[in-house]
Amino acid sequence: MKVAKGNIVRLEYELRVKGGDVVESSVQSGPIQYVHGEGKLLPALEKRLDGMEIGAERTGTIPAAEAFPEHSLPAKDIPRAEFPAGEKVDVGRVFQAKGPTGQPVMFKVSAVTDDKVTVRFLPPMFGKDLDFRVKVLMIDDPKSQKREAVAPPPVPADALAEPEK
Repeated sequence: MKVAKGNIVRLEYELRVKGGDVVESSVQSGPIQYVHGEGKLLPALEKRLDGMEIGAERTGTIPAAEAFPEHSLPAKDIPRAEFPAGEKVDVGRVFQAKGPTGQPVMFKVSAVTDDKVTVRFLPPMFGKDLDFRVKVLMIDDPKSQKREAVAPPPVPADALAEPEK
């Protein structure tokens, strides 16, 4: 069975900023399980998983423009009056503000009128290439009730030993 739309897939994975820090990893959080094609993973990563089989591993790089396409980012209209007087608010300009809990929030201007500014919120990894590593552990086709999975590793020998008295 191969990874295809509608399959339930379980993965070991790692995402890191190219040449930098790990962003997410199943080493930290355990394998993830998702329905392929429902948009729960980065679409660019899902695309790279299409057609993979149980036990298959893949590594690669997702270019920044493909990892977080601007048109897919959340947008919001902000009253023009909320920007400082005299501030140039041009399409394409990036601003940083404080979110409700004080954390920094970055957004990019996508449209401007006399009374409102439409912005798109930028994730912290926006504009950065991502390196990925994945291994397919399970594929389940809910329509056929057919499930395939990699056999679990053997139990460590010391776990089978009799406890000392």
